[in-house]
Amino acid sequence: MQIKKVFRQERKFLISGEQYYRFSRQFAELFKEDSHNGKDGYMVRSLYFDTLGNKDFEEKLAGVECRRKMRLRIYSPQSRTALLEMKQKQGSNQLKRSLTISREHAEELMKGHYEVLLEYSDPFATECYGVLKTNCYIPKVIVEYKRMAFVFKENDTRITFDSNISASKLTGRFLEEYAGCFPVIHPGCVVMEVKYNNFLLAYIKNILQISNKSETAVSKYALARQAVFRF
Repeated sequence: MQIKKVFRQERKFLISGEQYYRFSRQFAELFKEDSHNGKDGYMVRSLYFDTLGNKDFEEKLAGVECRRKMRLRIYSPQSRTALLEMKQKQGSNQLKRSLTISREHAEELMKGHYEVLLEYSDPFATECYGVLKTNCYIPKVIVEYKRMAFVFKENDTRITFDSNISASKLTGRFLEEYAGCFPVIHPGCVVMEVKYNNFLLAYIKNILQISNKSETAVSKYALARQAVFRF
């Protein structure tokens, strides 16, 4: 069992394919690439849970100051493990906690059998069980995209570029090779996320060269939820 805790500030930008090409080349020269990048980045697939009344989604749309999201995450359909994550927004800060669980336990969570979390000794597993069970969470949407990431040890900075963002309401196919996803954003658009602790380093600001008007509250999760509601 492995618990990971990350506390950062996060800024998002919706950029064009041309901007992505330019920025990614600059970051590749100065920062270390994520070890999972490969030649073209790596796949990220998440299964989001929400209450029967869609409380988390409604709070996201309303911009509630303190809110959370519950999800399972994998990086390959063949993975033998998955991450159970609770992401909490606290003002301008983001707290993300992750618990590594077995593929078999991920399958049980997809069925609403949250009792398997009690087999883990860490208090975070018990907390997740309480949240999922008490609030009657169920799987709602799959979100999938390709990610290219760069890391910088100073200020624990991480910059990601997410493209080919798609969604599926076929939540039972989360661990299958094809999850039935469809695009939820124009294929030429890329979501760039800049995650850091305390403050954003000046020379990263200079590289970005983006005005505040380019910063956006775009959310892959919200795009997917809205798309699933439409279809």
